[in-house]
Amino acid sequence: MSVMFRSLLNLDRFRRITAIAAGRARALRNWYLEAGYTQEEMRGIRLLKQWLSPEQLAQYESHRYFDVIGRQSGKHYRILYGTAMNIREMDPRGRTAVGWCFVPRGTLVAGDVMLAQKIALETDERSALAVAKKFAAVWD
Repeated sequence: MSVMFRSLLNLDRFRRITAIAAGRARALRNWYLEAGYTQEEMRGIRLLKQWLSPEQLAQYESHRYFDVIGRQSGKHYRILYGTAMNIREMDPRGRTAVGWCFVPRGTLVAGDVMLAQKIALETDERSALAVAKKFAAVWD
């Protein structure tokens, strides 16, 4: 084998090892973040993850938020992990324009609230925003 071919094999192997290590690091981070969750919280997160698109799931796994597109307006919203004041309307540059707060009735865990928010924005954005409270998300 030529030296050049060996170095290509080593580079390919390095990339594979790096990708595997990054995946394991993300899994460990998520395990650590979710370690203190109750069974109800874990079920809510599991259900949420089943409903996310592959892109949304990757976003959530990396950042604990995911983006959705509003059904009627086509606006971009970011749903952050949480149960209240966790929706951001994003401007065309990807920066927070304004915050929105709407939650389902009852006491629900974060995963269930986020799933309800996702479904509401993707299916009936106008009705969801009609009951939502708008706020300035100045800390973002």
